Amino acid sequence: MILELGRILLGLVLLVVGADALVRGAVALARRAGVSNLLIGLTVVAFGTSTPEVAVSVESAVMGRGGVALGNVVGSNVFNILVILGLSAVIVPLVVRSQLVRRDVPLMVLATLAPVLLGMDGSLGRGDGLALLAGLGGYLAVLGLLARRQRPDRPAAGGEEGGGPSLPVALTLGGGGLILLSVGADQLVVGAVGLATRVGVNELVVGLTVVAVGTSLPELATSVAASLRQERDLAVGNVVGSNVFNALGVLGAGAAVSGGIPVPSGMYALDFPVMIAVAVICLPVFFTGANISRAEGAVFLLYYAAYMIYLVLHATDHALYDEFGTLVLAVVVPLTLAVGGALAVKGWRDERGGGGDASTPAPSGSDDDARVPEDDPAEASGR
Repeated sequence: MILELGRILLGLVLLVVGADALVRGAVALARRAGVSNLLIGLTVVAFGTSTPEVAVSVESAVMGRGGVALGNVVGSNVFNILVILGLSAVIVPLVVRSQLVRRDVPLMVLATLAPVLLGMDGSLGRGDGLALLAGLGGYLAVLGLLARRQRPDRPAAGGEEGGGPSLPVALTLGGGGLILLSVGADQLVVGAVGLATRVGVNELVVGLTVVAVGTSLPELATSVAASLRQERDLAVGNVVGSNVFNALGVLGAGAAVSGGIPVPSGMYALDFPVMIAVAVICLPVFFTGANISRAEGAVFLLYYAAYMIYLVLHATDHALYDEFGTLVLAVVVPLTLAVGGALAVKGWRDERGGGGDASTPAPSGSDDDARVPEDDPAEASGR
């Protein structure tokens, strides 16, 4: 068991270091091109921090460990929203641009639904994987067109004298990061599968917990650091973009390369509904007040704690498993739907009454004291 734990630890370290190097290089290149912070968060940073998920899921799928590959993506998407957004909002209430509410969050919900629907026949085949990759290509094409219309939030740091890594350094960081990610993914998968075999835990559970949290550490570090630096666009865009990339790119690549990933029917009882629910709940939370408050962030963290307790009880076949599951279904789910519906109605009324205008500051003394910057290129040019 010590060997397996050592491999898991080594894999996580290599994944975090590799992802950090890759993101630093990618961001430097993007800023040299004059891309806005929100777009960098949705694409370069989001996809860069998701490279551990790509490496681990593809490696797992090729090795015939479909449970690890699938659990990694589902667990990572749940972790990204409930823990990363939750913790980032607790640190600094997160401003949500109107663009995210209008376009990117609905696209994230659709991307989350895509593998769930395609896997209803019991597997994600090579054709399904190619379809998911095509969806990711369409998403990137839309963002690319918008990038040509958007003005950067500020001058590209890399274009200023001494303002960032040189082009050779940025390319070296990116290439070195990819190598570390490949080695780290191999060590993490081998260690996690070995540990699951030794302790008798289902591979899917290991993927949903240990592997998912481990591969999401780059997203966590990036969004928390961005919140502390007041780079709120990066913090939110990183999570939304990562979830889109995980659902379409990671599962798509894993299924296309391996020839297919089995989808256990049990995923439709809890894990897929949870993944969809946390994506959908972003709509009313983001829509009301155009921010994620500290209170909402704390609720996200509590939801994740409940989800982890449920998984642990299930994995250990604990006597409280059925009772806890009944409690979650009878209390937490209806309460979440009721609160989400109330938030949506409130946001809709505020929007009609002018209270939801993105340019309107939050009431004095509240957690949500930041203005929401306008991001629509046409409107921006008219100011």
